[in-house]
Amino acid sequence: MTVSDFWNVLCSLPKTLRFNLHYFPLKTALKLPVFVSRRTYLRELHGEVMLPERVETAMVKIGFGDVGHYDRKRSRGIWQVSGKVTFHGKAGIGHGSKLSVRGNLSFGENFNMTAESTIVCADSITFGNDCLLGWDILVMDTDEHPLYDKAGNRLNPNRPIVVGNHVWIGCKCVLLKGAEVPDNTVVAAGTLLKSAFEGEDQVIGGNPPAVLKRDVRWEHHS
Repeated sequence: MTVSDFWNVLCSLPKTLRFNLHYFPLKTALKLPVFVSRRTYLRELHGEVMLPERVETAMVKIGFGDVGHYDRKRSRGIWQVSGKVTFHGKAGIGHGSKLSVRGNLSFGENFNMTAESTIVCADSITFGNDCLLGWDILVMDTDEHPLYDKAGNRLNPNRPIVVGNHVWIGCKCVLLKGAEVPDNTVVAAGTLLKSAFEGEDQVIGGNPPAVLKRDVRWEHHS
């Protein structure tokens, strides 16, 4: 850990304490299972945050990390939660990332979202285990504003988003309501997904998206 990293962690302790004491029983909160960067704006501390039965200090990190082509010192994340956020294990929400949750958002074990990405959850968004998200990604299960036909029927209801296990989503991707990404899949940079795909060990990409390559596996090098 560099001096700069150590100073950032030290300065983040007040916000980290506030977050943990708000969401968890005292015995759990004092273990500081969630570390929150001082550069994360806690805009709305409501709803629930669920952790696995066994917790560790800093098993979830919000607002940390470093992507070289972003200025993390001026990067500000946002936590706006009135719904339910579940962490099933270790997770990293990178600097400048923004979570707006009114529904149910679930992160599997070993989740990593690198930087400057946004998740808007009004209904249900689920990530499996061992998922890696690049930078500048948008995941949104709602259109926010409803549309109706002349009879008053809703035309654009919210729809869940499901991301499987061991999925790598490249930078600048957009996952809209109804998107389903199967296990062991790579989503190429700049792809827009709004429907379900099947199969494994593949690369999905393009607009409209299609399977670009099969029999592919990827590894996460930290």
